[in-house]
Amino acid sequence: MNDVQLFYIPVPDTSTGKKLARSALSAKLAACANLLPAGTSLYEWKGELCEASEQVLLLKTLPAKADALEALMLSEHPYDCPCVLRLAPAQANDAFFQWMMGEVLSAE
Repeated sequence: MNDVQLFYIPVPDTSTGKKLARSALSAKLAACANLLPAGTSLYEWKGELCEASEQVLLLKTLPAKADALEALMLSEHPYDCPCVLRLAPAQANDAFFQWMMGEVLSAE
């Protein structure tokens, strides 16, 4: 099977999303990233209802790299309590999976 891990990570803005994506790609912990356009997030924080504009960073990686990628995102994310969701397992088509393996395993 071509198992992959997909990460869903809300970020406050484009520059933060790009910074996190570049960090993951440089460390060879993700094969690629998508930064989805702004949307509105509603949530309760410290007893107060909040509303904020956020973007969504999607990262794709192999299961063997997922723990390290999560640790990196948690350490570099600017939020006090970042949302780092693993949406997995996901299945990739053969060509994409082979490309992903080349990207994240090239440093080994």
